[in-house]
Amino acid sequence: MKILSDHISSSRGAQASAQRRRRSMTTKMSPLWPLAGFMTLILLWEIVISIFHVRPFIVPGPLTVLRAIVANRAMLWANFQPTFIEAISGFFIGNLIGILIATAFVHSQTMRKIYFPVVVLFNTIPIIAVSPILILVFGLTLKSKVAIAAFVCMFPTLVNVLRGLESPTHNELELMRIMSASKSEVFFRLRLPRSLPFLFTALKIAATSSVIGAIISEWVGAESGIGVLIIQSTFDYKTEVLYSAIAASSALALLMFWAVTMIEMIVVKWRPD
Repeated sequence: MKILSDHISSSRGAQASAQRRRRSMTTKMSPLWPLAGFMTLILLWEIVISIFHVRPFIVPGPLTVLRAIVANRAMLWANFQPTFIEAISGFFIGNLIGILIATAFVHSQTMRKIYFPVVVLFNTIPIIAVSPILILVFGLTLKSKVAIAAFVCMFPTLVNVLRGLESPTHNELELMRIMSASKSEVFFRLRLPRSLPFLFTALKIAATSSVIGAIISEWVGAESGIGVLIIQSTFDYKTEVLYSAIAASSALALLMFWAVTMIEMIVVKWRPD
């Protein structure tokens, strides 16, 4: 029996060691998976163009777009900067407003019953319809573009944070009550930590949405930005510049998404791999 027990123990130890090695290898290779997906997409793009003989003025090839990015890098950078400022400012302001409203709703059910439907109503209005109104209010300034980007970010953050703040169970809240915890202690020691995974899920959505909001605001009225460059290159039939601008907007959204993911890995340490 002892020999059998030792054999089972050693077998389990070997399996656990193998699982750790596989997990470690998967972790090391994780940055390669997105790169593999990106390269597959580029290869598929080139294959489709070659097979169906798509004309360059409709869809240029990846190499043509890459050459256009290099050739127009100064123009792309000049238009990248205002869009980045609009998107990052709207990201912070919209998420801050969403978090504050969610905090107010979780502490006041009356306020939630009255104003949550109003927030939902505003969210049903298409952003392309809201943009001219905000531009009329703030003018063709940075404020209007930041307001549009913030408007896009606010609702997903509000809904996710509200759900996270309400995620503690009845037993956990009862335990805090038995320990004579104040409302602020319940919020900062229980509700806020439990809401962090929900918050970062919302921030990832807002990271890309803020870029979309900034570009839409530039479509409605702006002198510079990626959105302006997209419109101009479309009407001028400069397809390679159009795709270069689209690539720049995607790079900005991916950069913001990556930044949120890195912060999440540092802050939310208890989330399983």
